[in-house]
Amino acid sequence: MTPLSENPFTLGVASGDPLPDSVVLWTRLAPRPHEPGNGLPAEGGIAVQWELSEDDAFRRVVRSGTAAAPAADGHTVHLDLCGLEPGRVYWYRFRAERWISPVGRTRTAPRADASVSAARFGLISCQQYDEGYYTPLGHLAREDLDAVFFVGDYIYENAIDARAGARNYTEPLPEFYNHWTHTLEDYRQRYALYKTDAELQAAHAAHPWYVTWDDHEVENNYAGDVSQDNDPVDRFRARRAAAYRAYWENMPLRSPQRPAGPDLRLYRRFAYGRLAQFDLLDTRQYRSDQAYGDGWHTPGPESQDPARTITGDAQERWLLDGFRASAATWNVVAQQVCFSQRKETPGASSRVSMDTWDGYPASRARVLAGAERAGVRNLLVLTGDDHTHCAYEVKKDFDDPDSATLGVEFLGTSVSSGFDGQERPEDWETARAANPHLKYYDARRGYVVVSLDPERVRGDFRTVSGVTTPGAPISTAASFVSEAGAPGLREA
Repeated sequence: MTPLSENPFTLGVASGDPLPDSVVLWTRLAPRPHEPGNGLPAEGGIAVQWELSEDDAFRRVVRSGTAAAPAADGHTVHLDLCGLEPGRVYWYRFRAERWISPVGRTRTAPRADASVSAARFGLISCQQYDEGYYTPLGHLAREDLDAVFFVGDYIYENAIDARAGARNYTEPLPEFYNHWTHTLEDYRQRYALYKTDAELQAAHAAHPWYVTWDDHEVENNYAGDVSQDNDPVDRFRARRAAAYRAYWENMPLRSPQRPAGPDLRLYRRFAYGRLAQFDLLDTRQYRSDQAYGDGWHTPGPESQDPARTITGDAQERWLLDGFRASAATWNVVAQQVCFSQRKETPGASSRVSMDTWDGYPASRARVLAGAERAGVRNLLVLTGDDHTHCAYEVKKDFDDPDSATLGVEFLGTSVSSGFDGQERPEDWETARAANPHLKYYDARRGYVVVSLDPERVRGDFRTVSGVTTPGAPISTAASFVSEAGAPGLREA
């Protein structure tokens, strides 16, 4: 093919899903990132060289080789690099012809039987491009973290105008972005747009990521094969297939996550020494349709039907089997939508969201009962979606404040979705009164730093003053701790 005349590494590098002896390295070649096809041939592929080093200057290169960037995969590289040392930091980079990529830093997981004294993780979600700059991600890149959990809404499917909405660009974006995503090319280009952001690239290059999706990677509030607007199933499944394909192409995922049409098994499990077991869930692909047509409603026979599921039967069995087999101190469930009960107003007849676990109470009850039966004493749920920071105590009976606390939930706010937000949203007092297990509530943008050790978990809720103009400083708005063996939240 014609030599690459322009830098193809415009979308950065990434790593993810670290195991004790392996990590996935990712890049995507896009010399013209804002053009469909990215300025590359529609067929064939490009050979990409890679290096893995023990130092960031690449004086101690320990592995190197060549990988393919096939046109059929959107010219992406998914290198499942095996035979690595556990609990080690590595640096990596790619080369295509004369062009060299940015340097990425990654880390393998500890051995499964290792005694891990401490670990720190980032929790992020919801980064709508046209609602703000990715200032929190720039700060996240500078945190000392072992890995990052991204729990949904990496992209949004909405049209983006020439000025990129709240970003108010003076140099206009191409007209191509100003329509909703439906085709594979649409979704590929939406990832390309997002990944041109320097702060997103920095966060990927700094840490390995564990990723899962929510709804906007396809369409708002979809449920299995049911679209928000009840499109014909075959048409929606074709859209879902395109979205899933682009998701896999653009994330640091292994080949078992490669989709087959509109199906992609994204739920998966990781051990982090004896300290933690991570269960990453998919609460979109297999769920029952939202009760009462979605939205907020008073619970009733439809939402309380025990046959309803947010995980699907197979994933639920997998999760509960994992609880039973776990010997980890902490069982960490990273997933999309609010797990704890969140009532709109005080009183028994309050409305709740049909899109969260409140709309699937039988699913939640089965998960909590399964955790109890398995002897899980330290359950930690990590969540996104809501564009707010929340800290919840997970109760055996949410309607009884005195019932047993079975775990805690850290719900992280958005990176940019919802524009700047505010410290105390309009329903702050009502939400606190209606949900005594809600210990913290803040609607500014940011992320959570989750620190684990054998004695406790700590959540530091980081916030910025705003994202509609770049450069806001980061601060810790609140910190909460839960002790191992005695779940419950106290301010740190």
